[in-house]
Amino acid sequence: MRGLMQDVPLTVDTIFRHAEQHHGDVPIVTNNPGGKVRTTYAEWAQRTRRLGGVLDTLGITADGRVGTFAWNSARHLELYFAAPCTGRVLHTLNVRLFPEQLTYIANHAEDEVVFVDRTVLPLLWPLIDSMKTVHHVVVMDDGGDNPVPDDPRVLDYETLLADAEPVEFHVTDESSAASMCYTSGTTGNPKGVVYSHRSTVLHTMAVVAPNGFGIGVEDVAMPVVPMFHANAWGIAQAAPAAGAAMVFPGAMMQPQALADLIVDEDVTFTAGVPTIWQGVLPHLAGRPHKLRKIGCGGSAVPPALSQAYQEQVGLPIYQAWGMTETHPVASGGTLSRRWQDADEETKTARRARQGVPLFGVEARIVEAGTTDTLPWDDTATGELQVRGPWCAKDYYNPDAGVELSTPDGWMKTGDVAALDEYGNIRIADRTKDLIKSGGEWISSVDLENAIMSHPKVAEAAVVAIPHPKWDERPLACVVLKPGETATEEEILDHIRPLVAKWWLPDAVEFIDEVPKTSVGKFSKKDLRSRFAEYPVKG
Repeated sequence: MRGLMQDVPLTVDTIFRHAEQHHGDVPIVTNNPGGKVRTTYAEWAQRTRRLGGVLDTLGITADGRVGTFAWNSARHLELYFAAPCTGRVLHTLNVRLFPEQLTYIANHAEDEVVFVDRTVLPLLWPLIDSMKTVHHVVVMDDGGDNPVPDDPRVLDYETLLADAEPVEFHVTDESSAASMCYTSGTTGNPKGVVYSHRSTVLHTMAVVAPNGFGIGVEDVAMPVVPMFHANAWGIAQAAPAAGAAMVFPGAMMQPQALADLIVDEDVTFTAGVPTIWQGVLPHLAGRPHKLRKIGCGGSAVPPALSQAYQEQVGLPIYQAWGMTETHPVASGGTLSRRWQDADEETKTARRARQGVPLFGVEARIVEAGTTDTLPWDDTATGELQVRGPWCAKDYYNPDAGVELSTPDGWMKTGDVAALDEYGNIRIADRTKDLIKSGGEWISSVDLENAIMSHPKVAEAAVVAIPHPKWDERPLACVVLKPGETATEEEILDHIRPLVAKWWLPDAVEFIDEVPKTSVGKFSKKDLRSRFAEYPVKG
């Protein structure tokens, strides 16, 4: 016996029409260098339909890749929907990538056009001749003053929009590609992840739900996480789906500017990586605001940072976990009822975890290189693997030997984790960041969290250095807060009660800043390279 429900495809154009039809008066704000630009969903929807006509005029093929090289803005949101709603594939390019990676990604994806903000045009234009399939570069004037090249390939966004006719959106195949995003390529070439319309809609539903970000019609959502980083963690689809107002930082990503936007625009929900919130805290502390949730991911949230937000802003940081390959949100740190009456220390510790998988995602931990599952006892650690309708099964045209899925259909994450009895995830480390000392594993994340609980420490990254006896030993790279001084012994004395004795770093190096990846994560490979010849102690 079969059900008798309508078979309506789950496609991105349904999100678009919902925002257009039911939330047209809801505001959208973009903070450009020249000032704030205000619009509404109704105006945005009209422009997005015209943008669909622009893609036709430019001759973009039926499933052509539409590249973007832009900050978070209402224009970028137009692209987020015009491309997939006309059957094309949105491809967000990371404005912080190295030139050779950008060229590789654009060629690998076979982008036919790139829409670029004027403020970052000088980063893209020198590479255009090496991007073999790009026929058009459309410049979006976001208030920058960079010169626009006099070249027939270069077109103006607003001119094209003014000349275009609006088009109808109607996608019928929910399994067709909606967008694609590339991993940051910390090892080997960047790898492409292709999101379907179906996976995008299901991920949107999960993010909107209370155990996710809980975005609703009463919210003002500000995605600080870039729209070129794993589709802004789904916020760019979730807010229109929920009818939430949106605030975009544009190119104005300075901590003071972000804090001012949160306060001045009555932002209720925002999300970004830990390094962003470390910078914003002193500019937001003590100011009146309407925030109800601050989402954080990309790397583990130091408990000290979450606690500082609790004390100085009035609410802790909400930690979510995921990766480009999981669309990206796969779990969230909403505290369950069993922890609501716990003391603050216990709550802080629970919030530092990556949380329970969102409904639709399953998780397990296995012995490395096998499919042998490990117990949910919060002690055993193994590779975290997931499966679900918004988890990738393969990469797009991957290099030889790159396999994402296990033989029994689970996605390999590369994270080492433990699960408690309820399946709450605690990430121990990335596989490549674990330190193997004398045959035993040391978690760099746990060491970093212990070090960053020191009141004088702003940031800390722990990496492995070679050792002739123990194979590897931990080196702590520490950034102190402005005006502070500390000694190696002071740092080590602080963490002695917090970690096993043999975990103590062999040395502490005080550095000016921890190098970051293109999406704001700690770049430990740079530190490992810098300290590869570090002198052995003892």
